Amino acid sequence: MHSSLDCFPCFARQALDAARIVSDQPEMHEQILRRICLLASEMDLNQSPVVMGQAIHRMVKEVSGNPDPYRAIKSRFNQLALDLYPKVKRLVDQAPDPFDAAVRLAITGNSIDFGAYTSRDFNEASLHRMIDTVLLEPVSGDIAIFKQAVNRGGNILYLADNAGEIIFDRLLIERLPLDRLTVAVRGIPIINDATMEDARLAGITDLCTVIDNGSDAPGTLLDDCNKSFLGVFNQADLVIAKGQGNYETLSDVDNKAVFFLLKAKCPVIAAHLGCPVGRMIVMTGAHQS
Repeated sequence: MHSSLDCFPCFARQALDAARIVSDQPEMHEQILRRICLLASEMDLNQSPVVMGQAIHRMVKEVSGNPDPYRAIKSRFNQLALDLYPKVKRLVDQAPDPFDAAVRLAITGNSIDFGAYTSRDFNEASLHRMIDTVLLEPVSGDIAIFKQAVNRGGNILYLADNAGEIIFDRLLIERLPLDRLTVAVRGIPIINDATMEDARLAGITDLCTVIDNGSDAPGTLLDDCNKSFLGVFNQADLVIAKGQGNYETLSDVDNKAVFFLLKAKCPVIAAHLGCPVGRMIVMTGAHQS
């Protein structure tokens, strides 16, 4: 897997975006950028990019005094996804293969990622365009094999990724065996990642068991998660991991059946997966290169 060094320009952009969200003061922007450079000089850049992302966004929250800088953006895209939900649910219900359509739309929701994008790169119009073509888009991987894994039995753990996206996740979650399903969200706000508040808003807590992982990492760093999450993770027969952060942190996990559902949103991830930027991915850990 790639290192934090590969992604440093993206992290610098993320931190500056977050600084501009929480303050219009150039002095704070400069302080945050200087702190990023200091962090980078002290970190092991061979670590997962998620480790650096966690450190940078903790620093932004500390400097700004804002514990949830992306709260307004999360609220905006949660509402957008809720407004779209009746349309996308009809699209799934009327599709020739509703499970296939639900997987595709859940992955489309993974585009609501303000770690990977800025509001200039991605907006409501972008999401509408993706929905209009979602059933025609190519997918790397095999949705039929993923469905077989779901139907095989045993406990399933679904690792959610972003706010807004989690409402699209509901389309797929509703087609999973709810009696043996647990959904996990972040324990502490980080970027626009989904927390328990977002799961409640999406109605996921009314469908199945939902837990938080106790962590503020923009991925799943197992050594940073709480014991209750680790107990569920260890007992899961199948893990469904949404998004690039979960791919970056779990693609090397041994002795665990993991399916990754994501959009390849950056050139580094796309190159690692051997696909174009923007491709929808349905892939098991065993298929990684």
